Order: sequence, then structure tokens, then C-alpha cells
Amino acid sequence: MGSREQAIKKLKSLCYVTFGGAAAYQIIYYKKDFNGYYTNILQPVSQYLNPEVAHKLGVAAIKYGIFPSEKAEDPSILKTKFLNYDLNNPIGIAAGFDKHGDAVVGLRKLGFSIVEIGSITPEAQPGNPKPRVFRLPEDEAVINRYGFNSEGHDKVHQKIDTLEKSLLDKGLLGINLGKNKLSENPIEDYVLGIKKFSNVADYFVINISSPNTPGLRALQQKEELSQLLTEINKARDACQTKNKPPLLLKLAPDLSNEEMKEVVSVILRKECHVDGLIISNTTIDRPQLRSKQHTEEAGGLSGKPLTNKSTEMIREMYKMTKGKVPIVGVGGVFTGQDAYEKILAGASAVQIYTALIYHGPPVVTKIKTELAELLERDGYSNVNEAVGKGIK
Repeated sequence: MGSREQAIKKLKSLCYVTFGGAAAYQIIYYKKDFNGYYTNILQPVSQYLNPEVAHKLGVAAIKYGIFPSEKAEDPSILKTKFLNYDLNNPIGIAAGFDKHGDAVVGLRKLGFSIVEIGSITPEAQPGNPKPRVFRLPEDEAVINRYGFNSEGHDKVHQKIDTLEKSLLDKGLLGINLGKNKLSENPIEDYVLGIKKFSNVADYFVINISSPNTPGLRALQQKEELSQLLTEINKARDACQTKNKPPLLLKLAPDLSNEEMKEVVSVILRKECHVDGLIISNTTIDRPQLRSKQHTEEAGGLSGKPLTNKSTEMIREMYKMTKGKVPIVGVGGVFTGQDAYEKILAGASAVQIYTALIYHGPPVVTKIKTELAELLERDGYSNVNEAVGKGIK
């Protein structure tokens, strides 16, 4: 009996040493080479998790500072002026990642100069039934049909209003607004958002291009868009805040050339003025995909299959507006080259989302480093000089 107890005791000690050693190794690896640790350990593990669960865990990890902050200063060549703000770099996180404003400060610390939260609806709503997020790993793509799951204006505003403003220094906070699924007055939903967040927003995004809310994309049509933007401009002008947050309009990549021309004809009218465009949202198209599963799921497709499509739309809208309306380029940005091509096509800033899902926080610094090298190679002294230079 005594020898058996001794054997069990030794086995326990061996387990403690083994697990303790493994844990110590993980901590040392994490601190010494976070990029390698994420690529070799965390990222592969996250791909085994349910996509929506992984998304929530990622937001929580950023919120609580689990991932290390970016230490190095941005290269001076990445400085840019956007919406009359001076930014250290042109890279932002697109709406849809931090839907409820939980990780704003953490995202700034990762190196994003623009943090856009939402889409936020007036009343809280659960969004579409689960499952509603699907990875297509062979294509580095995602299909989602979240459907504006939102905690509502009041709860999100309370979070943002209590943030220490100095923590957001030299960065922009965008508030992306949506409408409730069962709303009988979509225009009023957006107007309520303007009124609610005008004291905390650096800019607003009017999201009428998500494919996951019935009837939403119809608001991109000429008459509907005219009515919407007229009322939103009235609401913004009536706000009592010192500065009127700029208005940006987020468009779908599935608009035809004629539909894009109609949008331009509307936004260039004084009463329908917008200060910028976000191009683009996810696509309902299903191009040739390599993934074997989930390709027929309903929802918006994001990631690498959208890269060229969004860049081409940026180029067309830049030409149609004669470069007078600033553009934020979104869709399939995984590398500095991807970002650079969107800037050359006419984007003044660039946002990422799906790249963060597949490559984690290290991708932010990677994109900025590569973009700086490309700008320097081609003789530009800052980002603004390169905007639209790829258009012949």
C-alpha cells in the first residue's frame, strides 16, 4: 500500500512538473515572440473554435489587453490627413468586428488609427439565427449573416461616453449606424443615431449596404437615398455639438455602373452631402471559390475573393466623383500591397477585418510596414501623395 501511494505521489509530482514546464514555456514563447506564438499556436487553435465563439473571444482578448500593444512608432511616411484629421497611419478596423464598442481602446493599442464600431441599431436586437458565420479557409474568406445584432443605442453610447478620451488620442472613432430589422421608419432609425452619438463620434457611417437585413440595400436607390441623406443632414446640422461629425456612406460592391452613377448624382447635391464613402461592404456574389464547405450559405462574403472587386469599385467611384469625395477602401486587405493598390485606386484610408480573423493582431503592423516600404520605393513622402495615382 505504501509503495502504491508513493507511486501515485511521484506521478502527481511528474504531472505538476510537466504541466508547469509546459505553461512556463508557453509564457516565455508568448512574451519573447508574440508574432510567432500567434501564428504557430493561437491562430491554429482558434480555427478549431466555432467562428462566432472565436470572434467573441478575440474581442474580449483585445478588450482586456491580452494581446501586447504595438510598441514601435509608425513610420513618418504613413502620416495622412483624412476628414481634416491628422493620422499617424491610414489603417483602420472595419465595422462588424467590434459591434458593441467593447474593445475601442484595445484596438487603438494594436496600432489602428481608425476604429469603427457597429453597426448599431436604435433598439437592441439579436440578429439572425445561429449559425450565421462561416469560415472558408482555403479562400481566406468569411460568409456572415449576423443581421445587425446590436445592444442598441443606449447601451453602446454609455460605454463610449465613459471612455477616457486621452486613450483615443491621434485616432478616430467611427460610429456605424444601422436600422432595426422590423423598423417601419428606417430614416428615423438613422436620425436617432445621429442625435444619440453626435457628442462622441469623430465620424458617422450610414450603413445601407449590408445584405443581411431585408430591404436595407434598397435605400441605395436614387429616390430613397435622396430622402435618407436629406433628413440625416438636417439632423446633423441641428446637433448642438461644437463640431459636426462628418458623414460617410457605406456602399455595396454589387452595385452596377449605372447605380453607382445614380449614387454620385445624389451625394453631390448640397442637401444630400456626404463627407466620404466606404467602399465596400460584403458581397452577395459567389466567385470561383476553392473551399468545399459553406460556399452556398446565404450572407455577405468578405476576405480575399473581394479584394479586386472592391479595389475596382474604388477606382470607378474615385473617377466618377473626380476625387472630390474621400474614400475608405475595404475588402480583402491582407498585405501592404493590398492596401497600396486601394490607395492608388483612390482610397485615402483603408480598413481591415477578415485579415484579423485569419492572421490576428500581428497583421496590423505587417500591413503598415509593407505599405511604408512601397510608398518609399515609389518616391512618395506620405500617403496623401499616392491617393489616386494609379488611375490612368
